[in-house]
Amino acid sequence: MSSPIQNILPPHDKQRILTGITTTGTPHLGNYVGAIRPAIEASQQADNLSFYFLADFHALIKSQEPEKIHLSSMEIAATWLALGLDTDNAVFYRQSDVPEIPELCWLLTCMAAKGLMNRAHAYKAAVQANQEASQDADFGVTMGLYSYPVLMAADILMFNADRVPVGKDQIQHVEMARDIAARFNHHFGENFTLPQAVVGDNVAVLQGLDGRKMSKSYNNTIPLFLPEKQLKKHINKIKTNLLEPGDPKDPDTSTVFQIWEAFATPEQTAEMRQAFADGIAWGEAKKRLFELVNNEIGDARERYNTLLEQPEHIEEILQQGGQKARTYSQPLLANLRQAVGIRSFTK
Repeated sequence: MSSPIQNILPPHDKQRILTGITTTGTPHLGNYVGAIRPAIEASQQADNLSFYFLADFHALIKSQEPEKIHLSSMEIAATWLALGLDTDNAVFYRQSDVPEIPELCWLLTCMAAKGLMNRAHAYKAAVQANQEASQDADFGVTMGLYSYPVLMAADILMFNADRVPVGKDQIQHVEMARDIAARFNHHFGENFTLPQAVVGDNVAVLQGLDGRKMSKSYNNTIPLFLPEKQLKKHINKIKTNLLEPGDPKDPDTSTVFQIWEAFATPEQTAEMRQAFADGIAWGEAKKRLFELVNNEIGDARERYNTLLEQPEHIEEILQQGGQKARTYSQPLLANLRQAVGIRSFTK
């Protein structure tokens, strides 16, 4: 095992937290509850150094519609800023503005076992769907989809993140990043921190309009910054059962209650649980849910709409964030190049 030639790296004196959102759609309530809100809260803690990024390279795996990716990038950036992200205390950047990330992705690809990639959930799901449709197992599977976990590992390891807040369905990718990093460290010295996945007790996967996981793939989302009337219409579309007013209802199987719990205080949650036991009408429950959600996001909605009218301001912030990100990525990548033997003959 060779030892890396150390370069001057930014000090790792704070706990590093990293979160990204793929730029393939408009942010929805699930993104807000599961990723954006807890990440912004973490950024406000003095002992944390937070990295937040727009995962636009990842978007190319899922979408071949350039204008949608472009618009989604701007909407997601505006969302983070509207919700109060302090870019002075965090590193906020586009993945594509940090060229060291795809270079690191290649270094990690050379360390990633194919067997590990074969076990990735997204790839296995694609293979299973093909087999059920009597297609070739790899029909329609691109190398982008297959090696997605390596790019995610590069996102995480580029900044030596200590903690990665994720939904339960993403834990595997952080574990794969750990495996790849450990293998790299074994061959080339202790270059990478081994990241930990963090799944908060209050950030469970949010259900969508049809009761399944809220996802753009299912077309069942509630966009975060809908105008009030549209937000009310979407909430009214949430699937419920046929129980009448006065009939006790089970909060633990209700999408309405699950979304309520994600936005409510413990006291409000207890009150709504009692209301379900008392037979609250579905229409009344949805009305209260609309008011709860709208009260939390109303001010941010106004800031969001203002930001979308100022794309040059968003761009300036992202350019500055990309430069800040590269103060971390450039020295680390230089160190890794030395470690693997890609270096000048004269130094």
